[in-house]
Amino acid sequence: MTRFATCLLGEAETLLLATDGSHYSDGAVQEALFFAQACAARVVVLHVVKVRAESQKSADGRVRLMRQEVEPYLDEVRRMASDAGVALEVVVVGASRPEEAIIEQARLRRADVILMGRHGAAGRLSLLVGRRTSRVLELGFPKVLVVPKNFIISGARVLLVVDERAGTEKAVLEAIGLGRKNATLQELTVVAVAKKERRLARLASLAEEARVRIAGSGSDATCEVLTLLGDPVTEIVATARQRNCDMILIAGCGRRCLTGLFFGRTTRQVAGRAHCAVLVVNP
Repeated sequence: MTRFATCLLGEAETLLLATDGSHYSDGAVQEALFFAQACAARVVVLHVVKVRAESQKSADGRVRLMRQEVEPYLDEVRRMASDAGVALEVVVVGASRPEEAIIEQARLRRADVILMGRHGAAGRLSLLVGRRTSRVLELGFPKVLVVPKNFIISGARVLLVVDERAGTEKAVLEAIGLGRKNATLQELTVVAVAKKERRLARLASLAEEARVRIAGSGSDATCEVLTLLGDPVTEIVATARQRNCDMILIAGCGRRCLTGLFFGRTTRQVAGRAHCAVLVVNP
């Protein structure tokens, strides 16, 4: 398994791949191994078995049973990692709240980013990324990359979403880092979407400020600003597709954000509807 050396995840050392053992995780598996090659990082493959609040003996038995069922899938991931020369650790745990277990394991293993899969087609039934992925996004881990099934990230085009969330500053810094370190990045589009016309000027100013910072950081990639009026999810998703973007870089909210009801929903729906990968960053 070889591909050009590109890493849109910065100087990552540990990638945690949360998989349900289905082929909907194939895109995330593939990108985790490619990124691990490019960043010389290790991959922790995590499979969480949902268990009810029952006796420990019963819960342990369910975890063993489910591990047997998913073992052929995990063996295939091990083979792919071996072929790619990537260090791999497989972890199977049981938890009554899988999303919290994913965050706990990521922190325990000092992961730089969590990678999760998503259904390939973004139709009416996938306006959100899925319950488990959605809940992980809400918990505010620093970086979560959501990858559609069978999607390949080339690293050439990235869409940066700018709004008034605190997390946007970290997203801008992430974009600056990409421009400096990712030689394959050709185009970086800064987009700001206002639902009401009176917010256009403010968002346009924020987007231009981000463009100036990125352009002045030494990146060879072209950087353009788009300020749009309309529904943020619709405009962001459409722009990413029109520009054939590999990844959308967007701020998350998590539990600590007072504006999380609106902005958190926007982030989850973008992650669920975009044709490409979505990197959610939290302050």
